[in-house]
Amino acid sequence: MTRLRIATRGSRLALAQARWVAARLEAALGVATELVAVRTSGDRLQDVSLAKVGGKGLFVKELEEALLAQRAELAVHSAKDLPARLPDGLVLAAFPERADPRDALVSGGRVHALAELPRAARVGTGSARRAALLRALRPDLDIAALRGNVTTRLDRLDASAGGLAAVILACAGLDRLGLAARIDERIDPGVLLPAVGQGVLALEARAGEALAEDLAALTHVDTARAIAAERAFLARLQGDCNVPLAAFAEPLAPGRLRLRGLVASPDGRRVVRGEAEGGEPAALGDEVAEKLLAQGAREILAALRAGGDA
Repeated sequence: MTRLRIATRGSRLALAQARWVAARLEAALGVATELVAVRTSGDRLQDVSLAKVGGKGLFVKELEEALLAQRAELAVHSAKDLPARLPDGLVLAAFPERADPRDALVSGGRVHALAELPRAARVGTGSARRAALLRALRPDLDIAALRGNVTTRLDRLDASAGGLAAVILACAGLDRLGLAARIDERIDPGVLLPAVGQGVLALEARAGEALAEDLAALTHVDTARAIAAERAFLARLQGDCNVPLAAFAEPLAPGRLRLRGLVASPDGRRVVRGEAEGGEPAALGDEVAEKLLAQGAREILAALRAGGDA
């Protein structure tokens, strides 16, 4: 192989992430790389709720099609955009070390913490998870649906479009774009539990090819184990972007993880939480999911799938 083609979304953040991966692949494998920018359905449907048109898989579907059609050898994803199940013939071959998994409060310097936002302040987010947890934490806030890439969301905040007092974004994305100075608060996971895979890049390739094995050179073991636990949790709950759920795994002693998970109703009135520690990631994800199902998550999920609000 003389050149490794890397499929990526065309946003500024996605390209920055793909270039980061490309540089490390060139160093580790000694191959030249080429970025193949793909516009996904999620990028085209900026004015439509993802929950109404197919969920977060819309950000990866066309990238996976490029792999299956052999227009690229590798795709770089934000792991939080990946649905629980992959198409046949594809594998997640590597997970580089996780960046900051926390959510970021960006207010343009108006406040320096979520707790400092005044009553009825308007806060923008495009995430069902963030919206539900903000409503649970601060029912006085006015939560506004906000789509678009990172730059678009920051521009809307800076212009005070729609009366926004703040937006909630991912710390990892802001860090990767060199915009860490915009962060007013890195919100503790105990306050806003991160999304499954938040802060992690996932490298996807065709199954059975030598490249899939070669990519292991970029894998960070603790990150891969954490993601395995979080994605097992996601798969057991059959979660997608219609479901306000979160899961975050952290390494403890060597070979052991702590996994925290939750499921919330969209209005934030019900939040079911659970956690466990263990050494086998998939079993840990299943264990925490089962705890939540037994404590009321089953009813929340059933209501959501029936089109209700739990």
